[in-house]
Amino acid sequence: MVTITQVVDDNFESEVLRSDIPVLIDFWAPWCGPCKSIAPVIEELAQEYEGKLKVAKLNVDENPITPSRYGVRGIPNLLILKDGAVKEQIVGAAPKSRLVDAIERALT
Repeated sequence: MVTITQVVDDNFESEVLRSDIPVLIDFWAPWCGPCKSIAPVIEELAQEYEGKLKVAKLNVDENPITPSRYGVRGIPNLLILKDGAVKEQIVGAAPKSRLVDAIERALT
């Protein structure tokens, strides 16, 4: 079973910004229907890119500082960060193919 890292405001820098590999972070909330619908896709991506991409989730209701820092206004909102910088941003429940394209661009 692949681990999806649960990130909070307090560990965002250490888990995401200082990561040795690119990070896909899913900004979500428990009440968000589209967030629930893409959760299985996020888990699949975590498995498929294990060792090449860290996958993390951040609950926007419990951690308001980080989403506001990155201008997250709607969820689901996926960011791909590499070397601490945002490489891709996908807002909404995008199809897996679109997520794979964004990940592949960030990994190169």
